[in-house]
Amino acid sequence: MTIEKQVKAAIVADNARAVNDTGSPEVQVALLTARINDLNGHFKAHSKDHHSRRGLIMMVNRRKSLLSYLKGKDAVRYRDLIVKLGLRK
Repeated sequence: MTIEKQVKAAIVADNARAVNDTGSPEVQVALLTARINDLNGHFKAHSKDHHSRRGLIMMVNRRKSLLSYLKGKDAVRYRDLIVKLGLRK
């Protein structure tokens, strides 16, 4: 499950800190969140697809580690990103 180029470009542009920013934690977390949300529909239709579920768990863990890095580095950026993406309830 990949993200279309236009959608990915919009996510990068929306979360970038500078003009050509594609590697900041904010952009990486936003892209992972989009991929995770895209896979949720797949698992509703294919509940026994355990191989893809492993990839989903790896993406969730990667997002978690990026968020913990960002929280330790700059708590204000972390809180802004959480609110923007609606991750915590």
